Order: sequence, then C-alpha cells, then structure tokens
Amino acid sequence: MHSAFAILFATVCEAPLCSEKCMSTDDRLTICQISDIHCGSAYFVPDLLERSILEINDYHPTAVVVSGDLTDAGYRQEYEQSAEYVRRFGCENLMVIPGNHDSRNVGYIHFERLFGERYSVIEFEEAIMVGVDSSEPDLNDGRVGREHYGFIRSCFENARDKLKIFVVHHHLIPIPGTGRERNIIFDAGDVLELLTDVDVDLVLSGHKHVPYSWRIENMFIVNAGTASTTRLRGNTRPCYNVIEIEDGRVRVFRKYPFKERELIVDFDAETHEYSRFEERVDSEIHGPHYGSSLTDR
Repeated sequence: MHSAFAILFATVCEAPLCSEKCMSTDDRLTICQISDIHCGSAYFVPDLLERSILEINDYHPTAVVVSGDLTDAGYRQEYEQSAEYVRRFGCENLMVIPGNHDSRNVGYIHFERLFGERYSVIEFEEAIMVGVDSSEPDLNDGRVGREHYGFIRSCFENARDKLKIFVVHHHLIPIPGTGRERNIIFDAGDVLELLTDVDVDLVLSGHKHVPYSWRIENMFIVNAGTASTTRLRGNTRPCYNVIEIEDGRVRVFRKYPFKERELIVDFDAETHEYSRFEERVDSEIHGPHYGSSLTDR
C-alpha cells in the first residue's frame, strides 16, 4: 500500500519517478491540494470531506496532495478513518504528509503503516513535487531540519528546468488573521533560502486553517485552508486548492465545497509575470474596513 501513497527517494533524486502517464490527457497537469481534514475532531464535518472528494475526482487530477493534519490527535482510529477517506481519491499519484496533529501520541507510527514514508517525491513530465515532514512529536511547532536539506536540494537540482513544487504542512511565513505567531517552522529562514536557491516555483502548505498566498522573489507560497472542519477564523470558509499547469503557466484556484472556485494566483514560470487575487479572503479575515482610516469609513 505504501507505493500507492508515496515514492521515496533514499538520498538523491536521480531517476524519474513517473513516465508520461503522469501527464493529463489534455496536456494539462492538475494537482488538487486538500489539507487539515482533522478526522476525529468535534469540528469535523464528514459531508464536507465527502463532497470535496467527489469534486476532486471530477477534476480527474494528475495528482492529489494531502498536506497534513489528517487526524485530530494521532490516534489509531482517527488514522483508520482518514485512510478510508484518502482511499476514495480516484488518483494513482497521491502525496500524503503528516501534520503536527498527526504526530501526537506517537501517531507517526500509524502514518507510516497506512501511508508510507513521511518524505516523498513525485516527478512528472514537466514538474517535480517534493514533500517533507515538518512535524515534531507532541508539539505544534514545525521544523524541516538541516539533515534533510541535502535531500531537498538534490531532488530539485536534478530536476533542472522542470517546474518545482515543495509541499510542507507548516507555514514558512506568517499568515494574516491568525493572531500572535507561535509555531512557524523553526528553521524557516534557512528553508526559504534553500528553496529560492534551487529555484522552487511553488510551495504548498496548510496548518493555520486560513487560505492565503504570498510571493517571495519568484516563488509563490500558497496556504490551504481546512477542507472539512468548522475550525474557521473570521468569515473564512472550508476550501481546498486546485493547481493547473500548462506550458509553463500556473494557475491556482481556491475551491469551496458545494460552491464556486476562484482564481487566486496566476503566474508564468519562465517570464515571472504574475497576478495575485486575495481581496476576498482579506475581507473575510479582517472585515471590509481593514486598513482604512476612520475618515474613510
């Protein structure tokens, strides 16, 4: 079962992991990212997750990314439930990484039994995706760790001119509307330097349940919200991300279960021209008058 969820590179990434079968039939690479489903939580809403899975399967994605916090407390029964949901994705290319909730109560044992290795790589004809575990047992804080920098570097350097995607649960930079920053990745500065040095184009993360996007130099960092819980900040709504890649152009959509999707990021990986649209989530987090003076109201 492990091979169905992750493909591990032991030390370096030399051979391609996927052949041309990883490309969608219409030459568009579609990646769906879902995060923070929290099976076992009092706030977990099964209907939201079931609907999200149906919608994602309708996209016929090339790959599905589950970027951590599959469970609420890392217990065996929560893992069994989350694994049952993940098996419903009709996609052979699945990347699943753990989050901080998954590493509680020695939960990483169940993760490896059900989903395989915590560090994985999927390579496509025009892109490469590298996922790492940033969780620490029984801590909310995140850490990638210097011992994994060589693995990350070698994977991306060997990918040459392919579009480079990095997947991690914890956020690398603070997210608006989440209060005092307490558990950003401890070594975020070093990780950001590494990712920009190897020309990573897109970072996919989760953790804070607030969907948002940032641009640093020529790299976009896209944070997913929670897809299936009501642990929401402000007026944000459950959502997941749909990434469409074609001819070097990357478009990231935010999709709301049962409802519409909206374009949040559109960029060209070669020319670095881009558009970014976050007005809606800004108003959902802060309210319509955030940033305006009293005289403007």
